Amino acid sequence: MDLGKEAGRLSGRWLGGTDPVRGRQLERPHKREPAILRLIGPLSVLVVAAIVIFIGLGFMLARQADERLEVEHRQALRGAIDALQAGSPDLSNIDPELIAVLERALGLKDLKFNSELSEGTREVHSLIDQNGRIAGWFSWEPERPATRTVMRLLPFAALIVLGVVGFAGLATWQLSRFGRQLAKSEQQLQRLEREDATTGLPNETELLDRLGRSLAVRKPHETLAVAILDLDGFSEVKDAIGSSGGEKVVLEITDRLRGALPPGMQLGRLRRDRLAMLMSSVDPEMALALAEAARDAVSQAIWVDQAVQVSASIGLAVAPHDGTDREALMRHAKLALRNAKRRGRGLVMPFAPEMEADFDERRFIRLELSSALAARSFELYYQPIVKADGGAIVGVEALLRWNHPTRGFIPPAVFVRVAEEAGLMGQLGEFVLRRALADAARWPDLYVAINLSPVQVRDRKFVDTVAAILKENAVPPSRVVLEITEGLLIDEPETAKSRLEELRKLGVRLALDDFGVGYSSLTYLQRLPFDKLKIDRGFVAALEHSANTGVIIQAIVSLGRALGMSVLIEGVETEEQRVLLRLAGCNEMQGFLFARPGPPEEIDRLLSIDDSASPTRSLRA
Repeated sequence: MDLGKEAGRLSGRWLGGTDPVRGRQLERPHKREPAILRLIGPLSVLVVAAIVIFIGLGFMLARQADERLEVEHRQALRGAIDALQAGSPDLSNIDPELIAVLERALGLKDLKFNSELSEGTREVHSLIDQNGRIAGWFSWEPERPATRTVMRLLPFAALIVLGVVGFAGLATWQLSRFGRQLAKSEQQLQRLEREDATTGLPNETELLDRLGRSLAVRKPHETLAVAILDLDGFSEVKDAIGSSGGEKVVLEITDRLRGALPPGMQLGRLRRDRLAMLMSSVDPEMALALAEAARDAVSQAIWVDQAVQVSASIGLAVAPHDGTDREALMRHAKLALRNAKRRGRGLVMPFAPEMEADFDERRFIRLELSSALAARSFELYYQPIVKADGGAIVGVEALLRWNHPTRGFIPPAVFVRVAEEAGLMGQLGEFVLRRALADAARWPDLYVAINLSPVQVRDRKFVDTVAAILKENAVPPSRVVLEITEGLLIDEPETAKSRLEELRKLGVRLALDDFGVGYSSLTYLQRLPFDKLKIDRGFVAALEHSANTGVIIQAIVSLGRALGMSVLIEGVETEEQRVLLRLAGCNEMQGFLFARPGPPEEIDRLLSIDDSASPTRSLRA
């Protein structure tokens, strides 16, 4: 398949706008005015109206009061004039002193008498002589105190109105500005809720929504693939260059994926070290090719102040074959990813139905492990280790067994891995150590070999735990052999070296288990303080079919002896194998030819056999 042409064809379809997986614009939030903003206008109008009404009512009442006062002044003036006329009918010449007296007595301001009618705002009152003709006019300045008081208050009222209007305008502007900022913040928050801040990719919530919409509109004959990428080694990179540097690495990886894959394919970020791809209208073969292209793009070195490199493990699920709803597709893609990571780094793994069965089994075991640890449902079996020359028992290997009440015996290869993943290996390993060293008191002439998990050895408290258990059981450290597999040495060589040296200082012996499989680097034998090599049983099984196997075993034995180590080979099942291995120079043997693993009582029985009998024959009896 030409991946470039096919990707171009698919990208053309995607870019044509028919692909439902393409991103959608975030919904613009509705413009919502604060409640107080909707109240400011009516409240302001109400306040201004109240002030205007109050001033108008006050002015009307003031005018009425002043008019009553004017009426009283006129009546008083008329009474005074009538009194004057009664005393002196001829009032054509009024003494100014009399006018001053009237002014003071009647409370009239600037009272004057004129023969002509004056113009202006002055109040006037006519004076009729005895002939019935107008002799003149009294005039005075109206004071109108109430109206004057109200007029004095008008500027203050106007200021209040202006203040209210100004405050209302300012408040409306500020609140409108606040409302716009709030709407903008809500839009940004909505974007952050559905978008990764660093890469701008859809986050898990948005990606699931898009996947759901795509599945909803998928036609029966169409396919849709989901690939989940986990960045292997990202935690180590982040520790080396910091969190900000780690985000730069993710940004660079995102840019690479956008450049290496069809533009229409939807990328998303599920968490810090996990990305996802949604691919529409691709068959399983094409989806696998695109996932491998993504893996290759990620695996290239990245420069962030220094050269760093990560790889990608990818799990792939394709609808409708692997599920028709988003939950099933995502779950199956994650199960495929889990299997890819379990097998190593940088692998692309399509989903297979047996993965779900394996996951259910592991989940069941994980749930049962805690209960089994609390109830001490585990037990130890022991398999004898014999001398190659003579067959005498020199040690036993402690083997953990779990007899489940409904499942029966569950192999250690199944539940130990689950215990490591679930974080229970520390408790389980401590149980094995305590039980094995407690049983060792029954066989003072034998050493006890105990398998260690890499998880145990990585624990900083492990050496102290071993020392404490040795002291509790009063077992000489020289009678304890701790067996380590190559997995720890490969993953964390410096930690392994430091931890093994600390264990060696306690006086225990160390064995490299399953030598000959995996990498079997001679560097381990040169740098690390091992006392014993255990040759893997696979060589014994091939011994009768391949002449090269015997040569390899001899070479391993010679290497071990040259380095001052004893050599033990396991899996011996026939007499012919025993003879060939003894001739090859192995120091110790272990296998069904001598005895199967059994409870401590079985070791007691084997040790009680008559010393006069052949040890080999006795063990096989």
